[in-house]
Amino acid sequence: MGLTSDKVLALAVLSGVLLFAGTVWLWPRLAGRTWRAVLGRVGLLFATQLAVFAAVGLVANQSFGFYGSWADLFGRENGQGVVVDHSADGADSRLRVVGDRRVTQAGGARPEVTGRIHEIRITGRTTRIATPAYVYLPPEYFQARHRTRTFPASVVLTGYPGTAEALVDKLRYPRTALDLAKAGRTRPMILVMLRPTVAPPRDTECVDVPGGPQTESFFAKDLPEAVTAHYRVDRGPGSWGVVGNSTGGYCALKLALHHPDVYAAGAGLSAYYDAPSDPTTGDLFQGDTERKNRADLWWYLKNMPAPDTSLLVTSSESGETNYKDTLKFIERVKDKKPTRISSIILESGGHNFNTWRREIPATLQWLSGRLGERPGERPGERPAERVDAHPHK
Repeated sequence: MGLTSDKVLALAVLSGVLLFAGTVWLWPRLAGRTWRAVLGRVGLLFATQLAVFAAVGLVANQSFGFYGSWADLFGRENGQGVVVDHSADGADSRLRVVGDRRVTQAGGARPEVTGRIHEIRITGRTTRIATPAYVYLPPEYFQARHRTRTFPASVVLTGYPGTAEALVDKLRYPRTALDLAKAGRTRPMILVMLRPTVAPPRDTECVDVPGGPQTESFFAKDLPEAVTAHYRVDRGPGSWGVVGNSTGGYCALKLALHHPDVYAAGAGLSAYYDAPSDPTTGDLFQGDTERKNRADLWWYLKNMPAPDTSLLVTSSESGETNYKDTLKFIERVKDKKPTRISSIILESGGHNFNTWRREIPATLQWLSGRLGERPGERPGERPAERVDAHPHK
């Protein structure tokens, strides 16, 4: 049974309840001072606390998506990471579809009604990074009248460590995108959903690590190149956006600032604004001051030319630790034309899936309104402009 299985959670909860009841029932029999009685009491208390701790940990993991498997939990996952040797030349060989699934049960297995989610594996042509991902294709992608149509695309990133499955099942990006497009509030778009942790268990913070994973280059060059070669993605300017939560939010903002020629818009949900340094990251910069400065969005805004891109940041007045920094970041960007900044500020909401689910619909509308243009359409006429976000001119 998998780490995220409901059966594992139910078993842990049941074990905790039974051990608690057993402790209460057997305690009088273990009240003596013999070594057997003492060991019995210690054993029961230890087993009960272990079961309760396991149950609480499993609930937290199911809610926040910290780890996707037992191997992920113990740092022993395989089948993903940095590819040592890569000699593929064909464009399509850099992206392989390994499975697919329905977006919702409505419409059955008909992708022209509900769209489709492909499980893929991407191998970077220049960085040699290989990572799994999910691609959401909207219903229009499969409809005969749209067989030659191309679509804007957005990269969707988790936090650290995160799981790509959580973007589909818990944050419900494909279902939300489907509902918004059907309601006419967004245009259909392709979503490429994955973790920023492309070299697990290390947290590379979307940095090109000297002598290590070239994560920023993978997201800025290899990923868009591989996806565009395989799917019908718009090839014009402003065709790509990027959105993420927590670590993924920091990556999204950084990618949009550093690579406006690739990402016309970047949305950071509960983002922070500088790469941390801790045991999960290791030494990301190896003494390279230039790399370290570029990873600091505060430094970048102050010292580098303002890029022509759009940014969205989110926070809440109560519950988020990034609230003051987010207000400060908004003020910094407002003075950096032509960079544009918008925000979603909730009254309350913590650093969790429930908060991000509340922000995702408006975020997807915002992205839709900033990716590409339709003939004869002015930006102010786009449905995605009417969102519950606060633009800062």
